[in-house]
Amino acid sequence: MRVLFLGDTVGQSGREAVISFINGFKAEKHVDCIIVNAENIAHGFGIRANISNKLLESGVDVITMGNHTFDQKDDIQLFDQEKRLVRPANYPKGTPGHGFYIHETADGKKIMVVNLIGRVFMEQNDDPFQCMDMLLKTYKLGTTVDAIFVDFHAEATAEKVAFARFFDGRVTAIVGTHTHVPTADAQILNNGTGYLSDAGMCGDYNSVIGMEEENSILRFTSKVHMYARLTPASGSATVCGVVVDIGESGKCTNISTIRSGGFLREQKSC
Repeated sequence: MRVLFLGDTVGQSGREAVISFINGFKAEKHVDCIIVNAENIAHGFGIRANISNKLLESGVDVITMGNHTFDQKDDIQLFDQEKRLVRPANYPKGTPGHGFYIHETADGKKIMVVNLIGRVFMEQNDDPFQCMDMLLKTYKLGTTVDAIFVDFHAEATAEKVAFARFFDGRVTAIVGTHTHVPTADAQILNNGTGYLSDAGMCGDYNSVIGMEEENSILRFTSKVHMYARLTPASGSATVCGVVVDIGESGKCTNISTIRSGGFLREQKSC
C-alpha cells in the first residue's frame, strides 16, 4: 500500500496547489490513501464546508486538522457531519467531531488515520500518549486494521520524537505537522515505524510560515501591532509532504519527502 500525506495547507494559494498536485500525482503513481492537513486552509484559519467538499471531490480521502480546527465558528457542525474530516483525538470529551477515520482501499485494506495534538507550547489538551495508547487497545496494527497513520500536530520536536519512539512498531507512520517547515529527518525507526518531524506546509514560502510578511513582522517588532491581522501570502505555492510505502505486516517499508513547484527551491550559491 502507499499513502500520500501533504502538510499544513495555507490559504487559497496552498489549496489550489494541493488540488493541482493531487490530480497529477494520481495520474502518475498508484496511491491507496491521500491525506491532507487543512487546519490553515480557510484564509489561514480553520476550514469551511465548501473547501472541505472541494478537497474530498478532488480525491482527498482524509482531512486532518490541528490547533486551528474550530476557528471557523459557523462550520463547527461540519465535524459531526463529515467523518472523513478528522480533528485531534485528544481534545477533551464532548468536543464535536471524530479523532480518527478508517479509510477502506479499493482492495479492501483498512488504513486508520489518527490526528493528535501536542501539549508543549500549545493549549492544554488531553495527553496524546495516553490517547493513542487507548486507541491501540481496540485498533491493532496487522489485525484490526492494515495500517495506522498518525498526523501529530505539535510544536516541540522533542515531543514528536518521544511520541514516535514510544509507539515505534505499533503504528505504520508518524508524521509531524504545525511548524510549517519541512524537516530532513525522514527515517524508519528500529521497530518499523516511519517517521518525519514535520512535513512542512503547502503554501507560499515567500512569507512568514505562509502569512504575509508585514503584519507577521510587526507582531515581533511592535507591541502596538502585536495583534495585527494575519493574512495568507498569495504567491506561488510549494507543495510539501511525504509518501509512505507499507508492507504486508503494516510496517513502513519506505518513507520519502516530496516537494513540488512554487518558491521553495534548492539553494544555489550566489
